[in-house]
Amino acid sequence: MTTPSSPTALPTPLSVHRTVDRPAARSARHGAAARGRTLAAAFDPRHNALDVLRLALALTVAVVHTTYLGFGHQPQVGATDVGSLAVDGFFVLSGFLVARSWLRLGSLRRFLWHRALRILPAFYVSLVLTALVVAPLLAVLSGRGATSVFSGPDSAVGYVTSNGALLMRQFGIAGLGDDGSGSVVNGSLWTLFYEAACYGVVAALGVIGVLARRRWVVLVLLGLLWATTVSATAGFNPVGSDLMLRFAFVFLLGVAGHLYADRLVLSLPLAVTAVALVAAGLALLPDYRALAGPAFAYAFLYAVVRLPLRWRPRWDLSYGVYVWHWPIALVLATAGLAGAVGAAFVVVSLAVTAAVAALSWRFVESPALSHKDAAWVTGGRGRRA
Repeated sequence: MTTPSSPTALPTPLSVHRTVDRPAARSARHGAAARGRTLAAAFDPRHNALDVLRLALALTVAVVHTTYLGFGHQPQVGATDVGSLAVDGFFVLSGFLVARSWLRLGSLRRFLWHRALRILPAFYVSLVLTALVVAPLLAVLSGRGATSVFSGPDSAVGYVTSNGALLMRQFGIAGLGDDGSGSVVNGSLWTLFYEAACYGVVAALGVIGVLARRRWVVLVLLGLLWATTVSATAGFNPVGSDLMLRFAFVFLLGVAGHLYADRLVLSLPLAVTAVALVAAGLALLPDYRALAGPAFAYAFLYAVVRLPLRWRPRWDLSYGVYVWHWPIALVLATAGLAGAVGAAFVVVSLAVTAAVAALSWRFVESPALSHKDAAWVTGGRGRRA
């Protein structure tokens, strides 16, 4: 991202100083000061809170789901569960980062390759290991034969083949993990399809030149999505899919945050006002985004550059935590750990999840990402670029 430079004072004849239009000079100084407070000026790609925020959001989702699997409830704020808020935050940050990725790469092939490497390898490993390891283990813990999951309706094999295109069509395996509302062996993976769909939106906008030359189009799209969100909250959703509307809205808010970083002024009073609007939306509406969608995104983008925590771990565990926490908590809950240790169940589950996420990063995600600059996709110019 280009950071606006501050104006440099040049030697000027004394007579020139005497003839400067003072209101114009004050306006110029005010404009320079405003630019200095923008997101573009404050954002440092190597020194920000993005990694901390993403890990915190993944852990929040994990805590919410683990509490649900262990004790049958999850925390809510008004009509919105805390896990949904965390996922919305993920999509805001993802929109910001993915827009930056497109403008940095400037190539559809490289962009799609980078996105695929980030999301697909761990997803496929999760599908296969859930079918071959988690499902048989759940069957044994439930008093059934380990091989029973490989036959009949909703088999382990069907779990892999039905969900291989990223769209979750089969949530359960052989009736395992049924809490009365249906069998679900991993209740987190379904959002990845919408994440990928949003990548497609960015790719389309990039190809037609919107991101680089006609960024105002994104604001028009956001206006339409916001109006549709208000309409859906009132009971009429012309889009049809509440989920696609929700994720497209918050994701494009993150995209707009990057595109208009040079004009997005950061201030603590605005951030406090944004949080207050989100709180009001959560308290008053079934969908807080109808009132406070942009405010929600502003609060997160403010936190990216103003949050004092700037830890950048060498191992990125956020995706692994998100992908693996549900099946791990489900196995531990089925084994009776929740009833045996009470609230400590959440801590134990998170510890096991962190260990598995570390393995995922070390042996799946990081090796996959090492191929981002593969010669076939860069033409041999990736490293130099």
